[in-house]
Amino acid sequence: MNDATRQEWTLEDGLAPERLDRVLARLQGDLSRSRLQALIRDGQVTVDGTPVLDPNRKVAGGASVGLNIPPPVPAEPAGEAMALSVVYEDEDVIVIDKPPGLVVHPAAGHDSGTLVNALIAHCGESLSGIGGVKRPGIVHRLDKDTSGLLVVAKNDLAHQALSAQFADHGRTGPLERAYLAIVWGVPERRRGTVEAALARSTHNREKIVVVGEERGRYAITHYELLESLPPALPLASLVRCELETGRTHQIRVHMAHLGHPLLGDATYGSGFKTKANRLSEPQREALNALDRQALHAAILGFEHPRSGEFLRFESALPADMAALLQALQAGI
Repeated sequence: MNDATRQEWTLEDGLAPERLDRVLARLQGDLSRSRLQALIRDGQVTVDGTPVLDPNRKVAGGASVGLNIPPPVPAEPAGEAMALSVVYEDEDVIVIDKPPGLVVHPAAGHDSGTLVNALIAHCGESLSGIGGVKRPGIVHRLDKDTSGLLVVAKNDLAHQALSAQFADHGRTGPLERAYLAIVWGVPERRRGTVEAALARSTHNREKIVVVGEERGRYAITHYELLESLPPALPLASLVRCELETGRTHQIRVHMAHLGHPLLGDATYGSGFKTKANRLSEPQREALNALDRQALHAAILGFEHPRSGEFLRFESALPADMAALLQALQAGI
């Protein structure tokens, strides 16, 4: 086991027999249960000095349990040095203020130049590994052209804890996420909820559509009108959106379904292009300069996976959205 970390425990006498993977999850604490199961099957775990390959094997009190943790293998893809706006970082997590235009995760057509590539280079040896690979743990994503706050796990413990918080979406747990969006028109109600199931379009795989509950994934977005733009004769609105679920393009699709697509959203707001003709020249220039959907992840709060402390971060509107907002507020 070159460079492997060896950990050993002796179970208390009298303990009832229990599955080996559960025993290890309780004793080790930092690795996910799936990772521990993989290590067992790989022959990295011993009971009373003998390798055991079955995670279901029962072990009782008095047994000696040993675990070899191999060093994480190098990440794929490779790290790439890129400038990052780091809001917070410690041994477990890193919070990034993502600029518009940056893809979060490598995929077809984006196998380099992503946030993951940048994090692999930035974090270096502080990435202790997710599932035995020295890579960052992506627990939530932002669209390429959505800006704002995003938290990433640096190890298995953080990945497991943050994933649970994001799966709950703040319904019963501490997670807090809020987005600022500039939308066409003014919602009739100052506060409201869009509850509509979402699925990938059968005609355009890049697009998400509202469908019946039996065909799509349950999705809920809460919104609040913050400001009519401009106040005298409003053509648009600044709204705050909170997610109760986390579906692809959820805010963009739900606001369009409500009749108020985001400014600059070529995918879901194309039918509102004529609205731009009613804007003043400075407003149209600001909208053209935006060149993306007007959506920003402004608030992110979560419970730290190790300390339990609640961390909360706020991000001001980036320059392009701030310029559009200012132009709309001016009304000229």
